[in-house]
Amino acid sequence: MVRQAGLGGWVHIAQVTQQTTTVDLSGYPQWLVVLVGTLVAAAVLWIMMKLLKWTLWLLILGVLIGGIVWSGWLLLN
Repeated sequence: MVRQAGLGGWVHIAQVTQQTTTVDLSGYPQWLVVLVGTLVAAAVLWIMMKLLKWTLWLLILGVLIGGIVWSGWLLLN
């Protein structure tokens, strides 16, 4: 720990390291790697489509509720 004059307290010194990890798929047949990659990409897209669908439904519901409440407020005022 080092005492810094301008900071008014103790500052911990940390060493920043970077480690790169690679996955070697050369032991598998190329067709299997492409097939699994395709299936994983399709599954990720399917999940994203489902999340987007729910998000859009919530947005439509929010717009409808907001518009109805706003028009009611304008009607009463």
